[in-house]
Parts: sequence; structure tokens; C-alpha cells
Amino acid sequence: MAPIGKLYGHPRQPQTKAILSAATISGLEIEQVPFEWGVTNKSPEWIQKFPLGKIPTFEDNEGFRLIEGVVIARYVSSLVPEAGLLGHNRKETAQVDQWIHFAETEILIPASFIYGGIVAKFFLGYNDEQHKFYQERLERSLKFLEGYLASRSSGLLVKDILTLGDIVLATAVERAGQTICGIKEREQVYTHTFAHFAKVTNDERIKHLFGEPGFVDKPLVFKGD
Repeated sequence: MAPIGKLYGHPRQPQTKAILSAATISGLEIEQVPFEWGVTNKSPEWIQKFPLGKIPTFEDNEGFRLIEGVVIARYVSSLVPEAGLLGHNRKETAQVDQWIHFAETEILIPASFIYGGIVAKFFLGYNDEQHKFYQERLERSLKFLEGYLASRSSGLLVKDILTLGDIVLATAVERAGQTICGIKEREQVYTHTFAHFAKVTNDERIKHLFGEPGFVDKPLVFKGD
């Protein structure tokens, strides 16, 4: 099968993992273009196509372009509706979209701020007050998620099928496990949440896209300068 288009993105990016997982489960191939941050996205050819300069980005064989990872993943999922990644009816699709939005805004964003502030040190001026804010927001969201997953006999978000919602949630929870969820939190506090993560990331079709999660043993603590 010929690739449906080209994807520019880093393989460790949560959004890139979601896009490639959606393509793999749908039986589609996407060409991963070699990408060097600060070089590829600064070239005139790149800027002409994607002026915002962000990744991941997608361009199909007809020149149709998309930015924003979840949008690309959702588009790819829509190409093979029988794969069920967006559900099988309007209500299921709405539920999938609900969990995608929740995962991105309520888990991935606060976890990424903590990761960027402490591990990657992307955010100059990151301080104890910010750390407390994002940690409390993340804990609140994880508590809600844990309660929901405890009620799910399938261990999945919508019905008993793997959807894009599950995949996006797994990429977000991975970041939580790299920041505020140490061994104790994963094994004693958010057991259903990390059982869901394991279920999704051990799916034989996509496990190679996730690799080792790099979880912390203990929650990250802001220590200042």
C-alpha cells in the first residue's frame, strides 16, 4: 500500500505516537519524513507550507495539509471508519472526542508543564507556585479518570473497543507517569488508570510505537535554583 501522505514529527512526541497508532490500526501507511528541529522547520520550503513552524504536521499526496496532532490523528482515523477508532455511531464518536479533549487539556497539558519546567527546563521562571498549581490540577483529573475507569469492565473508555480516545489518553498518562506518578501512585492510587495505559500500549499492533515509558520512581519535586 502506498503511503497516504507525509508526517513531520518527533517519534517521542505524544501526538506523533497517536497519529502513527491510528494509521497502524487502520491499516494505513504514513511516510515519516526525516526532521531536525530548528533546521527543517526553518527552511523556506517548510515555512511556505507550515508558517506556524510547529510539529507534527501532515501533507497528503494531493497537497492537503493539516497541523495540530489530535486533528491529524482524527483525520487519519476517519479514513477507515470500520476500524472503529472514532466509535460506531454519533454518541460513541462524541464520547471519543470527549476523552480526547479531556486527555489533552486536563492531563497532558499540566503534566507537560511540570515536565518542561523540571526535566526539560523549557520554561524559564518555572517556580514552586506553578508546580503546585499544575500538580493539583493533574491530581484532580487523574482522580476523576480513576473513578471512571474503575467502572469500566472492559478497561477501555468507550464500549469494549480500542478507540482514538484510549490512544490519546495513553500518551497523556505516559507524561503523568514521567512526572507526578511514581511507583506508589501507579500501583496504589491510580491502579485502573495505569492498567488502562498498559492495556493500550501493550496492544501488539502499536506497542512498538510507545517503547519504554521512562516512568519516575517518585514524583518530581520542584527544588528551585
